[in-house]
Amino acid sequence: STWNQEIGNGTGGWGNNELEYYTNSTKNTFLSNGNLIIEARKESIGGFNYSSGRLTTQGKKEFTFGRIDIRAKLPVAKGMWPALWMLGSNINNVSWPACGEIDFMEHVGKDPNMVHVSLHTQLYNHMKGTQITHFERQDNVFDNFHKYGMEWDKDSITFFIDDKLFYTSKKGENGRVTTNEGWPFDKPYYLILNLAIGGNWGGEIDDSIFPSEMVIDYVRIYKK
Repeated sequence: STWNQEIGNGTGGWGNNELEYYTNSTKNTFLSNGNLIIEARKESIGGFNYSSGRLTTQGKKEFTFGRIDIRAKLPVAKGMWPALWMLGSNINNVSWPACGEIDFMEHVGKDPNMVHVSLHTQLYNHMKGTQITHFERQDNVFDNFHKYGMEWDKDSITFFIDDKLFYTSKKGENGRVTTNEGWPFDKPYYLILNLAIGGNWGGEIDDSIFPSEMVIDYVRIYKK
């Protein structure tokens, strides 16, 4: 009732030239010991050599402001690209990046333990190299669970790791445009959990590591 399982590779690997084919198979997304497992596998499917899972709450649970906490353990593998993030619910009308994007955890296996957070808008996005972003190396994101969180209101978005302040971005900070083109974060967003493979950022893949998993203990959302 809460989650959609997206299928396919999107348009050009969801615009990132990713190499996985997302499925609704219980081989790729399943529950084990109370955890959600998103598992990447090396297998031929849909014209691609890898399968994985991508879950969204689009059209089912959408949010404006509040706090989100996700406790997760990341895969240790070159080529893996796990992400916990959000897109503006108006994406079908205005497209990306005008809809806005909030990334509150991204990690690429080629740079172990470096955790990234980013905001993307029409004016400030990675296609232009102008995204609002921050990254720091964290201790052992692979063997241990960590809580990735964000607090969001009309004027700011603050990111946390294990309840410790990681980064804050404020509306209009550093002279940034505060209209919708620069700060579209005052409308409903939906949540996405996925494990991408390769692509523009994921890079070269180590085929010896499959299957590879992102393990999620819980997703908690608090409305203001």
